Amino acid sequence: METKTFKGGIHPPERKEATEGKAIERIPVPKQVVIPINQHFGAPNQALVKVGDVVKRGQKIADAEGRMTVPVHASVAGTVKKIEPRTQSNNTDGPCIVIETAETDETDFMPALDAFSCTKEEAIARIRDAGIVGMGGAGFPVYVKLAPPPNKPIDVVIANGAECEPYLTIDEMTMIEEGAKVIEGLAIIMKTVGVKKGVLAIEENKKHAAESLEKLIPSAGRGLDISVVLLKTKYPQGGEKMLITAVTGKEVPSGGLPMDVGCIVQNIGSLKAISEAFSDGKPLIERGLTLTGKACKTPKNIIAPIGTVIGELPAEVAEIDLDALRKAIFGGPMMGTAVPHLNIPVQKNTSGVTMMDATEAEATEEGPCIRCGRCMRGCTCRLSPVLMNNAIEAGELEKAAKIGLLDCIECGSCSYVCPARIQLVQRFRVGKQLLRAQRAAAAPAPAKA
Repeated sequence: METKTFKGGIHPPERKEATEGKAIERIPVPKQVVIPINQHFGAPNQALVKVGDVVKRGQKIADAEGRMTVPVHASVAGTVKKIEPRTQSNNTDGPCIVIETAETDETDFMPALDAFSCTKEEAIARIRDAGIVGMGGAGFPVYVKLAPPPNKPIDVVIANGAECEPYLTIDEMTMIEEGAKVIEGLAIIMKTVGVKKGVLAIEENKKHAAESLEKLIPSAGRGLDISVVLLKTKYPQGGEKMLITAVTGKEVPSGGLPMDVGCIVQNIGSLKAISEAFSDGKPLIERGLTLTGKACKTPKNIIAPIGTVIGELPAEVAEIDLDALRKAIFGGPMMGTAVPHLNIPVQKNTSGVTMMDATEAEATEEGPCIRCGRCMRGCTCRLSPVLMNNAIEAGELEKAAKIGLLDCIECGSCSYVCPARIQLVQRFRVGKQLLRAQRAAAAPAPAKA
């Protein structure tokens, strides 16, 4: 089978061997969960419960009105003990609902719904009501992608099975163990949006997963045109824009979205969740993730309730060598976020937790830029990281924007290849925040009624 890819990219060590091929384990229900109220890209939610309330597993506990919102549900049955700010995986304190687990496991799931006989509106409403977001990145509400404007027709739905991030293997094992649900989730999106073509895009280092899915398409694909495409093993092959270029040859324009080139891209975990939302009426209340790194003595792939605090995992689930731990990252080492401690809960977009020892988390000092241009050659978006960094350092944020700051996908390729070890991605993240704050401050105040 021919392999496809995009121009550019890098080849960091994969380091997946610690969990590669390891079956997904369902962990024991924790004694308590800490569930962030906001786990999506969009407008903030409000708590629907109060301290002392008894909740069921699957019950809606936070929501808001508006297009860019999705609800949050209780991942365990129990009693609400606290509603207070807690540190989350993005290193900010946000409101969380703390639930003490009950001995019973009462559920409050939705009734099953046939995705292939219900209306488009019913299907979109179900996906929203289930609280499903993109589980591989920023947590973008999935239902929003399924209602593009009339002038943006969708030609293909792409299942993102690249999992190019080093260390992580949860998507690979989900494709192998829950392949039928992944394919059915893809078919549901295709039916809902009215798309004739679906693609399962998988890197060639997971060829066995591709072969497994290919065998399931006739039985799980609902007779739709679904195929498997092999991609070259390269980082960041799983980036949405890179994936679209590799699969279709099209390029998402600057400031544009996948719908601008007729595509919808969806994560493997999200597709599985979509299938369960229809067949079982189950909201997104748990997720698979990889626990790995040399400071984790028992690396594995697990399924955990949303809100499980990593630092409270029992030793039989994750034996963590705290003496050896030098850096903990929610996600993988390229695009993940380093956190100050492990008392942080699993969220809908937590694909893994990488716990590094001193040999993996080598500390390096930044040197002066030598104008070598490697960051420009390594940039998969064909930007000029060195020029953006210069503009940010000079406080010229609008100039950085003109160079392409907001088009940066923060993949980390530029930092990886920089011989001076300049932390470019961190500078760009801060630069984006400062730019947005500057634009918000300069925006005219809304007119008074």
